[in-house]
Amino acid sequence: MTYLTDIGRYILMIKNIFRRMTKASVMKRLIFNEVEDLIISSLGIVVFISFFIGGVVAIQTALNLNNPLLPKQLIAFAARQSVILEFAPTFISVIMAGKVGSYITSSIGTMRVTEQIDALEVMGINSVNYLILPKIIAMLIYPFLIAIAMFMGILGAYMAGIFGGFISSTQFLTGLQEEFIPFHLAYAFIKTFLFAFILATIPAYHGYYLKGGALEVGQASTTSFIWTSVVIILTNFVVTQLFLG
Repeated sequence: MTYLTDIGRYILMIKNIFRRMTKASVMKRLIFNEVEDLIISSLGIVVFISFFIGGVVAIQTALNLNNPLLPKQLIAFAARQSVILEFAPTFISVIMAGKVGSYITSSIGTMRVTEQIDALEVMGINSVNYLILPKIIAMLIYPFLIAIAMFMGILGAYMAGIFGGFISSTQFLTGLQEEFIPFHLAYAFIKTFLFAFILATIPAYHGYYLKGGALEVGQASTTSFIWTSVVIILTNFVVTQLFLG
């Protein structure tokens, strides 16, 4: 019953986000602040992880191509497919559940503990709209972050393959273009938009309905990371079955 209660309360929270809208000038300022906190501040870690994971994918693929009959282009092909289909949209989103999700939960949870949310309600402000809608709008830029992750992952694979002596530049570029299906990019970005909504709302839910004190803020951050990751993985499974199954 607890899970059903949480799901029902989450749905009601989403509904209330779009009631009693905050003044446009205030909302604009809040959105720019959230873009800075959620997207731009995450750029460095996304670039770093994407580059080296792409390199690892290329090296692992190269080391397992023992058969001389298999073309070297498969290294680039495997790196491209891995990065675009799963690594960039899904793996990065799980990492962001830890970074962005914990930040959202702790910031809103702290406001709940210190009664700032109650103060917003007393002033006649829809606190759900004021606190959560800017995060949802800011996360609409999240696919651009995933596009950068895709680029850096493939660049990492290219650098590792070339400087590791596993593949030539010409072979890599040939494999990169081999049997490319544009729909795979569309599929990846459809997933990314869903993940962005999940990353903005589930951590916000755990922070908004927090009960307790400072200790519970830390516990809520951990819980939100777990549930955000679980929902991302389940959503990934469902979307993959619908679009590629």
